[in-house]
Amino acid sequence: MAEQFIIERLGHQGDGVAPGPVFVPRALPGEVVEGVRAGDRLGEVRIVAPSADRVKAPCRHYQGCGGCALQHASDDFVAAWKVDVVRKALTAQGLEAVFRTIRTSPARSRRRATFAARRTKKGALVGFHGRASETIVEIPDCQLLDPALLAALPVAEALAMAGGSRKGVLSVTATLSEVGLDLAVSGGKPLDGPLQQALAQLTERHGLARLAWDGEVIAMRAPPVQRFGAASVVPPPGAFLQATRSGEAALLEAVREAVGDARRIVDLFAGCGTFSLPLAERAEVHAVEGDRAMTAALDAGWRKAQGLKAVTTEVRDLFRRPLMPDELAPFTAPFEAAVLDPPRAGAEAQVAELAKARLPKIAYVSCNPVTFARDAARLIAAGYRLNWVQVVDQFRWSAHVELAAAFTLADTTGN
Repeated sequence: MAEQFIIERLGHQGDGVAPGPVFVPRALPGEVVEGVRAGDRLGEVRIVAPSADRVKAPCRHYQGCGGCALQHASDDFVAAWKVDVVRKALTAQGLEAVFRTIRTSPARSRRRATFAARRTKKGALVGFHGRASETIVEIPDCQLLDPALLAALPVAEALAMAGGSRKGVLSVTATLSEVGLDLAVSGGKPLDGPLQQALAQLTERHGLARLAWDGEVIAMRAPPVQRFGAASVVPPPGAFLQATRSGEAALLEAVREAVGDARRIVDLFAGCGTFSLPLAERAEVHAVEGDRAMTAALDAGWRKAQGLKAVTTEVRDLFRRPLMPDELAPFTAPFEAAVLDPPRAGAEAQVAELAKARLPKIAYVSCNPVTFARDAARLIAAGYRLNWVQVVDQFRWSAHVELAAAFTLADTTGN
């Protein structure tokens, strides 16, 4: 039997939340909705009274595709909601902050995506999974991805035909590089001689920069270079990369302001050098990262670049072995600023040591407002000031929120 509900708010996954709680996909606060309740979910949803913030989804695939969650909401609504997600996370820790205007990446700007590909009786099916479903939805007119990235769809289809099975699903991570598509595939058939030959031929036929199969590079027509400031870096297959160029630029701008004129910087969770290498234009940088291959790519990029100051690297698991105060602030030449860009779990162990080391400036980049707020509370309790928060939305139309923030010791002057 159908029931009616009034949506009170959005949950962290972008669903509407009615009293109960009852979760309603693609509903907005204030809307009256009707549907069939199954546990805490509402299905067969009909919007009885729409919100003024409801808009027509710009993508024709939105109804079935699970790649986006918020195309039915106006840009202004989504921007305000994402800032509020961060504000509420800080409030839960008893904190306040100055928020700068959100920076949102434009449509059709994603340079990296992971496609699902499956062989079928008639060929292959490639796209994104449907919402909470194993069904693959084709997305030839996706409004999220850079048009150049859509060129990976027919390649993924060919990969499924060559090395997929009808029982399994290939995961094809496609990244735009300076010289073409960089693909990393997992979930396919075991690699043997005939398959390796077929994949190498496919790489040539489609003009790929590089193709990796379950972590092994099959063919590389040209190194898939990414530019970080003045340096050219060739990341390992499938390595982390900021989702959009504009999002990366916004985060880098915030980090540069947060570290100010620091002459020695430690970059923690440094990846392939997204921040380390541009910062080296003006400062010496020590880059620490747990992944050896990413660290090697960063180091190679620095060594080939011209005009950068010294960049040293260290392979280290910062969750198990955070840098200690005597390493962060040695008597001889202490670091003047730290950059933190941890995964979703945050940097609890490392933040505890940073708080003891009392570096003058900290730039914190986060993809999880909850763990960021937890870590921010620890820094503030240790005498730091949270100067400002910059929310960056490079995962447009999703519930994902990223941010950069600037901390300084309360008894020092910082930017």
